[in-house]
This record gives sequence, structure tokens and C-alpha cells, in this order.
Amino acid sequence: MRNCILALLFTVIITSLQAQEGFKIGFHGGLPIDDFNDAVSLSLGLDAGYMFALGEVVDVGVSTGFIHGFAETFDSQELVADLPNMQFVPLAASVRIWPSNSLSIGLDAGQGLGINDGNDGGLYYRPILGYLMGAYTEVNFSYTTINMDNEVSWNSVNLGLLFTIPPKRRL
Repeated sequence: MRNCILALLFTVIITSLQAQEGFKIGFHGGLPIDDFNDAVSLSLGLDAGYMFALGEVVDVGVSTGFIHGFAETFDSQELVADLPNMQFVPLAASVRIWPSNSLSIGLDAGQGLGINDGNDGGLYYRPILGYLMGAYTEVNFSYTTINMDNEVSWNSVNLGLLFTIPPKRRL
């Protein structure tokens, strides 16, 4: 009897949640921290991907994008430095868990390809906390890390906006 009640409760919770399947496109802005805190003033990024619903609570998919870190420019009587911009193209697998109708917790993980000279990129991961503002609009907070080969990491704290284009349903 107890197992039947738990199964019924689990079924009710699962059917009340709504996954966000479809093509996603958006942008984010971030503040670099740690190793690039002094070298890069801010970062902007584009996000794109596709999510598949594995039920009402879990989505999985792929994601990519472009991250551009704007270099600081130092110009004083003692120091003139023109640091390079940092650019990455992340290629990642994505997972999102929907504990409620409007809140998602997720992770993108894969490879961050370095685009600018001397940047080979590295292991990429990005934990994401998202909140649905409407049926297809999400605001999200994330932390991006790219572990580069030379024991340096690109880390940034980001705030973004993401739009979902749901797949067309066949009758």
C-alpha cells in the first residue's frame, strides 16, 4: 500500500512539471574572475543549442556558442599594455532538471575551443540556474570555467537571457 501511494504521489509530481524542449538561442554577459580578472574587463557570449525532453523533469541536448572577453587596456606613464582579447567556442552536452514549472538546474560540459592566437582552449563546464519568465523566455545565472593547458583557467560569472523555439507538433 505504501509503495502504491508513493508511486501515485511521484506520478502526480511528474505530470505537473513541464520540460522545455526545442531550439534555444540567447546571449549572456559576464565578469571574468580569478586568472583573467586583471586582463579582461568583461565578456559577452552567444548561446545556441537544442534540448530533448526525456520526460517532464529532465532535458538533455547539445549546446554551442561564442564567448568574447574584452581585454583591459593599460596606458600610463609607467606601463603601456595591449592585452589580447579572449575568444572561445564551447561545444558541449547539456542536461537540465526542472524541480518546478519555472526553475531549472543544469550543466553544460564539453570542450571550449580557443579562437585567438596562443589560446588552445580546454575542458569546458558551465553550471546554470534558470528561471522561466514566460512560456519560452528564460533568465539564467551561470558560472563558466574553461581549464586551459597552461594551468590557467577562464572563469566568469554570467547573467543571460535565453529564448526557446519549441518544435512543431505533428497531428
